[in-house]
Amino acid sequence: MAPPATLRSGEPDRDTPHVIFIPSAGMGHLYPFFRFIAALSSYGVDISVVTILPTVSAAEADHFAGLFAAFPSIRRIDFHLLPLDTNEFPGADPFFLRWEELRRSAHLLGPLIASATPRVSTIVSDVTLASHVIPIAKELHIPCHVLFISCATMLSLNAYFPVYLDTKAGMDGIGDVDIPGVCRIPKSSLPQALLDLNKLFTKQFIENGREITKADGILVNTFDALEPKALATLRDGTVVTRFPPVFAIGPLTSHSPAAGERVDAGFPLAWLAEQPTRSVVYVAFGNRNAVTLDQIREIAVGLEASGFRFLWVLKTTVVDHEDTAELKDVLGDGFLERVKGRSLVTKAWVDQEAILKHPAVGLYLSHSGWNSVAEAAAYGVPMLAWPRGGDHRVNATVVVSGGVGVWMEHWSWDGEDRLVSGKEIGDKVKEVMLDAAVRARAAKVGEEADKALTEGGSSYRSMQQFVAKLKNN
Repeated sequence: MAPPATLRSGEPDRDTPHVIFIPSAGMGHLYPFFRFIAALSSYGVDISVVTILPTVSAAEADHFAGLFAAFPSIRRIDFHLLPLDTNEFPGADPFFLRWEELRRSAHLLGPLIASATPRVSTIVSDVTLASHVIPIAKELHIPCHVLFISCATMLSLNAYFPVYLDTKAGMDGIGDVDIPGVCRIPKSSLPQALLDLNKLFTKQFIENGREITKADGILVNTFDALEPKALATLRDGTVVTRFPPVFAIGPLTSHSPAAGERVDAGFPLAWLAEQPTRSVVYVAFGNRNAVTLDQIREIAVGLEASGFRFLWVLKTTVVDHEDTAELKDVLGDGFLERVKGRSLVTKAWVDQEAILKHPAVGLYLSHSGWNSVAEAAAYGVPMLAWPRGGDHRVNATVVVSGGVGVWMEHWSWDGEDRLVSGKEIGDKVKEVMLDAAVRARAAKVGEEADKALTEGGSSYRSMQQFVAKLKNN
């Protein structure tokens, strides 16, 4: 299948709108921001990007540098955060702490936005900052749109969860959440933090869910053919009445290798070029999901037993600069030698899009983070979803309903004791790799993604509508 087309437009108007982007922390949030910025830049829009300093990881710093190198006309606005006493939140995820630092420093954004030149005509904020940025935008009389970095189904949960708490929770605590018109999300599939209303993430999630209803629009990295029910019910007010306009603009893909993408593309692509078509299992669990050592070794057993070639991007820590373990120590004696020739295992950052585009890749064993799901959908690669935490199980429902792949619902995720055995992993990898029906459904999704992005497609039209709105402000 041909890669998705780049969204294009004509010449910019003389009165060029100035959009200021306020991204958050974590590569899962920055990837869609950078890709959307790259897409929007082709419409002749004046763009500024607030760069949060210091970055949490080396990857973030490299990607910001890559974005500004690729698009020298984009203004960089450095934003230094106020110090946060992390002792308030013992054991908290470093990225949740960064979001809290951002929220506590958000009041400083008002003067920064007000003094920007040319005058800011629209703000695009990460959803994690919505509860603070939207009120600032209202004060300044500037339209504010939210870039929602997960799926439309997760957006419906975020918007509805405060309503659920106000009307349903209390007697029995948090249970299954029945989102009107969308689906019932069982308690076991909710982001784990939502089960404890005192968690930092949960408080942030609820506040943002209440505030996004006051945004001027929501941009989502999905497309109508992938999530028709969730998008329709958000747009018609079934989930939450008087919900803002929803622009499905995905799947967002890279517009050039230099567009903020930190890659180590050469060696995996050279290796893939030597492999037969659809013969390789690509294994990656995201840029901030560390699997336990015991589970890593069971995955190794399963991949070896499957008999298939595999490309495994392995991660042992949440933050990249802490990942110093040697592969041979992580995987155990002899593993790398036994699979030599039919495998490539690396801890380096890779160009995941280039890998998923490659005809040698026949299956993606993934944590089902939304960026990964969107990329697999874009390139028609079947996914074997193994959610690790957060929104991953919600995303996995879309993997199944949208035809992207299959989900092993009983496989454990972070915080659960059960190890998934190497035999179970190997058997399932083999089964899905040989399943022609799964492969055909995924290929069809790829075709629909391509249609969505080409002229006249649903995502193309959404982008045109958003740009027209910018120019009418």
